[in-house]
This record gives sequence, structure tokens and C-alpha cells, in this order.
Amino acid sequence: MATEIRVPTLGESVTEATVAKWLKNVGDPVKVDDALVELETDKVTLEVNATAAGTLSEILVNDGETVGVGALLGSIGGAVAAAAPTPAPAAKPAAAPAPAAAAVEAPSVRRIAAETGIDPAGVAGTGKDGRVTKGDMLAAAAAPAPAPVAAKPAAPRAEDPREERVKMTRLRKRIAERLKMAQNTAAMLTTFNEVDMSAAMALRAQYNETFEKKHGVKLGFMSIFTKACIAALKELPAVNAEIDGDELVYKNYYDIGIAVGTEQGLVVPVVRDADKLSFADIEKTIAGLGKKARDGKLSMEDLTGGTFTITNGGIYGSLMSTPILNTPQSGILGMHKIQKRPIVVTEKGVDKMEIRPMMYVALSYDHRIIDGREAVTFLVRVKEAIEDPARLLFDV
Repeated sequence: MATEIRVPTLGESVTEATVAKWLKNVGDPVKVDDALVELETDKVTLEVNATAAGTLSEILVNDGETVGVGALLGSIGGAVAAAAPTPAPAAKPAAAPAPAAAAVEAPSVRRIAAETGIDPAGVAGTGKDGRVTKGDMLAAAAAPAPAPVAAKPAAPRAEDPREERVKMTRLRKRIAERLKMAQNTAAMLTTFNEVDMSAAMALRAQYNETFEKKHGVKLGFMSIFTKACIAALKELPAVNAEIDGDELVYKNYYDIGIAVGTEQGLVVPVVRDADKLSFADIEKTIAGLGKKARDGKLSMEDLTGGTFTITNGGIYGSLMSTPILNTPQSGILGMHKIQKRPIVVTEKGVDKMEIRPMMYVALSYDHRIIDGREAVTFLVRVKEAIEDPARLLFDV
């Protein structure tokens, strides 16, 4: 008896997927838990595994096709499925006989035709032998005018042999939709500041070796920035809130999304209850989520929710940018490249010029819920915490 291969439950609010690639061909032997096909949703790529051993006997949905939850993808049998016979072409139906020519029009038909301009020859007759009756003409006169024929769309641009056309993946389409939706729905604004990274870099240099030996993970800047953002979010709860219809939803928990770039596109896995985690726990969680993202193993649970997002364009060399909101969140922090710059430092009332490692930071926010004062204050609090990490230790 054949075992069906069906689309599994895809996760919250996800109802369909695209068949990205079959990993087995018809006739290939299959073992239990073998990966059979990759499905791509607007959030993750997942594999459908075999629930029985045998032979892949048929594939019912080809690569690139869209399927819903529970849809039948193929089946596993005990032997190679024979090729389905090519059905004989169906005989063409006989042409319908042409309607009988309308007989000589009645005077009432001719009168209505003269008054309305309707040609009786273009009216379907219901009378004997297909004659057009007075009722047929009145019905034609009462019918709404046909909609004007739309102008033909412009011819597609001629393809250049030096170009390559590739169909957008479902994930890339979803990224495009969400980014455009953020621009269309939120009153998005960005404010900037700059952070002197000297103290954070010194702290990292002093403790990184000991930290890695004890916890098995390097001490990065992401845990420090995550802790700094949480401290600022607690002081300014609007940045951790969202708009739901005509209500403001203030969230008394801190699920921080960390943007991760992959070959398939940008994804934002979530560090749950980050305020309850230590620096080491945050670094371990981010490292684990990053590996899952690069391996295409993120689950829907990894990507669902999030109250605030941090994105680090500095790893690609970005000096300054305006990050786009990860809707429905109201705020996103953009980190950038650390670059040495000359700045004025005031010590004991004396100004002097020094070379310091500086980073521009940006907060994009939804101005519908976050005022400019709150946005600027948020960035100032992040700046203060990074420049003096002891504040995070003593919660000041």
C-alpha cells in the first residue's frame, strides 16, 4: 500500500509553500526519515521526510509550484512506479451548428433598432427558428454597456543575452512585501548618534579569553548592545510597543530579534526573554540561531514574534544606514562599522583632540507611537551604556 507524502503544518499564519526542490527522483529507494523534498515558505525552508521505507513511486507536484497545507506531494510505494501512459488526445467536439439566420424582422423590432441603434443581427433570438423578438430587442437595450476594452499592456522589455532571469523565491518575495509594507503603513523616521567604543573594546580585550574558556563562546558586542537596548526599552516602553488597530500594546517582556544575513535573504530569529539571560547565554543563543539560519534549519518558533530588533550592517562595512522597521515592531537599532576618527575629548574642563574607535548608531522608529524625545533619549541611553558598560552591571 502506498504511503502518501503531504505538506505538513507550516506554522503560525503560514498556509502555503513553494516546492523548492525534490531531493529524490521517482524510483529512488527511500528509508524512514530520508529527506524527500524541500518546501520554501515566506519565512523558512523546511524538509519533508519519509514516514515509511520503500521507493519514491510518484511525484505529483513539480519544483516551483505552490501548495497548501495538507496537499498531496507524492507517494512512497514498494516498487518503482510505472510511467503513466500518455492519454490519447481527446477528440475535438463537433462544431456547434451556426444559429439559424433570423427571419425578416418584425416591424416592432425594426422600430426599436432605429431608436436604439442596436443591430438585430447581433442579438440572440428566442423566437421560432431563432427569430429576434421585440422582447429580445428590449432586453438588449436594457443591458449595461460593455466595459471599454483595456489598453494592451506595454510589450515586455526585450531580453538581453547577457542577462539571466531567475524567479524570485518565496522568502525573497516575502522580504520585499514586508519591507514595502513597513514603508507604507508606519510613519517611519530615523535618528542617529555616535558611540565611542573604547570602553567596550577594552572590556572585551580584557575578558574575552577567560570568557571563552568558561562559557565556550566568544564575548562579542551583540550581547553588550542587547543588554544596553533592554535597559533603554525598560525606561522607554513605547519603543518596545506596537500598534494593533486603535490600541497600543505595551509589552512587558523583551524578545529581541537579531537580523542575520543568509544566502537566501535576511531573516530575524528571536532571542526570547533576553532580559533574563546572562551575557554568555545571549552570545550562545545568537551563535546557535546564526548557525541554524546559515544551515537553513530555523523553525517557525525561532522567527515568530519579537518586540524589538537589532541589525548590524557594520559586519559588511556599512558606515551609516537607515534600517527599515520589522513590522509590527515600532523600533529597530542599526549598528555600523567601527572606525577610528578624531574627536574632541574634554577632561577636567580642557578640550583635546584624540583618535577614538567610533560607531554610528541609528534608531528607526514608528512616529505614530514613539515621539522624537523618546527616540533620541533611547539612543542616548544606549550610547551611555556602551561607553560605560559598568552601568549595565549596576543597572544605573
